[in-house]
Amino acid sequence: MFKNHLKIALRQLSKQKMYATIKVGGFAFSVAACILIALYIKSETGYDKAYPDADRIYRVIGQYNVDGVIKKGPSLPAPFGKVLTSNFPEVEQSARIMPNALFDGAGSNEVSTANDTQNTHEDGFAYADQELLNLLQLPMVYGDRKHALDQPFTVVIAKSKADKYFPKQNPLGKLIYLNGDKTKPYKIGGVMQDFPASSHLQYSFLLTLTGKELWPGEQTGWGSSNYTSYVKLRPGTDVPAFEKKLVRNILNKYIIPDMVKAGNKRAADIMSKSSLHLQPIGDVNLKSYDIDDNLSHGDIRFIWLFGGVAGFILIIACINFINLSTARSANRAKEVGLRKVVGSSRAGLVQQFITESLLYSFLSFAIAIIIAVILLPYFNLMAGKTLSLQFQSWWLLPSLIVAAVVVGIAAGIYPALYLSAFKPIAVLKGKLSTGSKSSFLRNGLVVFQFATSIILIIGTLVIYNQMEFIMNKKLGYDKDQVVMLQGTDMLGSRIKELKNELLKIADVKSVTISDFLPVAGTKRNGNVFYNEGKTLEEEGSGAQYWFVDTDYLKTMGIKLVAGRNFSAQMAGDSQAVIINQTMANKLNLKNPVGKRIANNGAVNTIIGVVHDFNFESLRDNVDGLVMQLSNQKSSIVSVKLNTGNVHGTLSAINGVWKTFAPAQPIRYTFMDERFASMYADVQRMGRIFTSFAILAIVIASLGLFGLSAFMAEQRSKEIGIRKVLGASISSITALLSMDFLKLVGIAIVIATPIGWWGMHAWLQDFANRTPIQWWVFILAAISAIVIAVITISFQSIKAAMMNPVKSLKAE
Repeated sequence: MFKNHLKIALRQLSKQKMYATIKVGGFAFSVAACILIALYIKSETGYDKAYPDADRIYRVIGQYNVDGVIKKGPSLPAPFGKVLTSNFPEVEQSARIMPNALFDGAGSNEVSTANDTQNTHEDGFAYADQELLNLLQLPMVYGDRKHALDQPFTVVIAKSKADKYFPKQNPLGKLIYLNGDKTKPYKIGGVMQDFPASSHLQYSFLLTLTGKELWPGEQTGWGSSNYTSYVKLRPGTDVPAFEKKLVRNILNKYIIPDMVKAGNKRAADIMSKSSLHLQPIGDVNLKSYDIDDNLSHGDIRFIWLFGGVAGFILIIACINFINLSTARSANRAKEVGLRKVVGSSRAGLVQQFITESLLYSFLSFAIAIIIAVILLPYFNLMAGKTLSLQFQSWWLLPSLIVAAVVVGIAAGIYPALYLSAFKPIAVLKGKLSTGSKSSFLRNGLVVFQFATSIILIIGTLVIYNQMEFIMNKKLGYDKDQVVMLQGTDMLGSRIKELKNELLKIADVKSVTISDFLPVAGTKRNGNVFYNEGKTLEEEGSGAQYWFVDTDYLKTMGIKLVAGRNFSAQMAGDSQAVIINQTMANKLNLKNPVGKRIANNGAVNTIIGVVHDFNFESLRDNVDGLVMQLSNQKSSIVSVKLNTGNVHGTLSAINGVWKTFAPAQPIRYTFMDERFASMYADVQRMGRIFTSFAILAIVIASLGLFGLSAFMAEQRSKEIGIRKVLGASISSITALLSMDFLKLVGIAIVIATPIGWWGMHAWLQDFANRTPIQWWVFILAAISAIVIAVITISFQSIKAAMMNPVKSLKAE
């Protein structure tokens, strides 16, 4: 029986080439899109699942109320980890990591060994407790995991770095040097396997925290928060109850007393608005979009969005199948009638039509795999991934087969039930509806298709507008033609000489030495300031505290609105500060210049106020900023160019660099490129969204093309009569097009408020955002109408130009 069903299905496939192409083509492209998105979702949701006991490992998150704004972050005081293991029996292990650059060596460094004549730049440095190796049970290639970081100035390196610096050797006990400093070598205490790509921890060098202090007493004080803590709970621990216990004990027993000791009388009130939470390690990648952790990770909302888009694309393809199958019901009516007369049951007919649907589905899946393989490199480029179709995986083929069966049945069940319900007497008497009349369901499905397409068009336009707004917004500083030279901290005191030599280059406008820059990946330093004569709890306000030199404002193009810039000739400027307008407002200073503000006991005089500039992501509002003159060494020297000959100027800069660091290749990036990288996730989302929006529109248009072709075929005699009676080609074309354009109009009415609501909600992530312009909806509507008209017109004009003799000769 199945063989007979299959034979008939193949015969139908060969007889209806155009409709089969539309069905299979729509299915194939939609399934290919689903395969690509499924690979993306699998990659994103697979993070941090490989660690042993991953279900019991958590990252500790602090939640704070800062000036009425709720902020979340993983930075906690230094003693936090040890208190967890000693005071809470629920905690099996705890460990800290410091990935930022508060300690020299965190972040990135220039690396060399005893035999190297040149330094090599490496990223992926972090300070870590010995306990981190044990908590995560990191697999070791060389060394004892239990003791690899328990001595001062030890480091655990990844296997890829061991192979790079010590090929075919056991590097245990060997030394590496950071930034050319031969006085403080790090001894290799172990070699670990590289962190998998599916880990939010991506470090190749773990420097020990043993014996490290930011300042005397820092490891026992609760006044600053610089460490990320991970905990492994004992099996069966009630996590919500443990979180409440953490708040009661940590805040009340340690943090509040420490704040009171420092003179903060409102400590209890401040801490009453704070809390501690445990974030499962498997949630770090996707559920940290509202957590300030300076990590690059995904967003669960994108997963839901792309999953929804994939589902809608597949539904649109299924709608094409249903519409074309039911619209062409008259073509199968006599077949169904005759089968029933000779004894076929309805169940047998349903099986026949389901078999046809399954044939289309399996053929579509086979083609979809080929399309997915072809498009995967381009999708990886768009998504910033290295995804692959793992044909050797045991789950892939069964998953595709099951999906093909489910999609085939889902798309074919309604047409099968509809076609198999025909009454043989009505069919054979010719009383069956030909399918040319308006079908409420079919029209509703067309409306759904185009409403979905219009929503995707609206989303694409809004995302594009927001990115254009971000990239072209006046930031309050000039990011163009600023070259950031990196790795300059190894020059030590000679960094000032480098600056002076760079200034001698004709096309160099200015140079500044500072690690604190208004782009991602540079230093940040939060602190609390208050007006002199006041107390911390009375007027304390959080702000960024940056160290800059005298040419910082000039190089960055930051404008003073009051006072003056720092001056190297004025000795008192070493205790002076420049603040931004937001900081002046937060401290209620109407005329800030000359006023004095305090910070950790130090008092500084305000000599200038700068215009607010965006030094963080445009997702956030401008925060307070205090800049102080400093001669600290820096890993970044920023050079402002004043030329159209960028290549020649860079060559001159390289020449200067070689005279200072012949053993270290120059490394630089442009500030505008670094700024753009801050929004790479949104740009990727926009590219993916646009691509799938186009695909959805193409698939919907294919269905509309098939329906218009069929309607033109069914109304061929009507068209012939109209032409004989004098109807023009344009009037017939308009007649055939109008029914479909009415459906597109209904789709526009439905899609517009949904599109506005969805994109309005998305824009709330940006403190700086462009309003949704009215023309976005007009353009989306016009686009849908134009697409529909182009799709329908081909068949309409073709039908209108047909010789009426051909359509009427049978009468």
